[in-house]
Amino acid sequence: MTRAVVVFPGRGAYLPSALGALEPAHAWVRRADELRTQAGLVTLSELDAAPRFDPAVHLRPSNAWPLTFLASLLDAERIAEDHDAVAVAGSSTGWYTALAAAGVLSFDDAFRLVQRMAAAADEPLDGDEPPAELIYALADDGWRADPVRSEALDAAVGESGDDAFRALELGAYGVVGGRAPAVERVASALEPVSVSGRQYPVRMPGGDAWHTPLRARDAGSAAADLSDLTWERPNVTLVDGRGARFTPWSSDPAALASYTLADFPINPFDTATAVRVALREYAPEVVLLPGPGSSLGAACAHLIVAEGYRGVRSRSEFEAAQRSEHPLLLSMRR
Repeated sequence: MTRAVVVFPGRGAYLPSALGALEPAHAWVRRADELRTQAGLVTLSELDAAPRFDPAVHLRPSNAWPLTFLASLLDAERIAEDHDAVAVAGSSTGWYTALAAAGVLSFDDAFRLVQRMAAAADEPLDGDEPPAELIYALADDGWRADPVRSEALDAAVGESGDDAFRALELGAYGVVGGRAPAVERVASALEPVSVSGRQYPVRMPGGDAWHTPLRARDAGSAAADLSDLTWERPNVTLVDGRGARFTPWSSDPAALASYTLADFPINPFDTATAVRVALREYAPEVVLLPGPGSSLGAACAHLIVAEGYRGVRSRSEFEAAQRSEHPLLLSMRR
């Protein structure tokens, strides 16, 4: 079987092209719908079967997060059929999916975790201010890192005081989250750049300021509600946003719970570090990206080049590898 590292997408992955990603007859989908109905929420099947994508509905964390979780988990089931997953990671809230895929939490507990944290992300920030997020490109069209851009991003965020933070690190991209007025000031301070025909910075629809201290109150309340979850050792190595590894033979379930409930919601999540550690420590033949969508494709491609993984050190070499019989990166929903 092919040795694979699996990287689950996080919030923001369920976009218009993802409609119809769920299998209504699947046991997990039926169970998720039951749990949503019990909570007085519209079922995920109904949301996924909508005739059109409604950003106000589908991008709301309490809908988008569980939709992403469920679509990703269905893909993980297919991955297990013909791949040997040697390590699993998740970008941002994809960490919750990784916990379920690795057997740390039962389906019901994992779904409850996702749904409760998503509800926390739906709350306004202190002072009833709306949250916001933006993404900024930190590499050029040739996939070369530009330290000047990263320094400029740090400077702009620093000027915001405690109202905006670097929340998610993707290597070639940085995500800033915080109070909407502060995020707008950060955007205004950044030099506009174009990468692959797209202009940055980009304001992210449905921004929720997750992975910032501004969510401490809401995440703390959610964690208290989730104190009775049952945590187990993973059945495959998990790599978190600090690059720490939780292995099947040495993990402390209490440490996993503490990181997930206390540290994860309010501290930056470094997807780039998680992927680098997985590549260096487990030498996979392929990096697999479950759906929905293919939001991590560009970021993971840049990371492979930055690592010089399997001798691939440029965009042209990566594209050549992708055209070969043994591509290094596969997106299941591309």
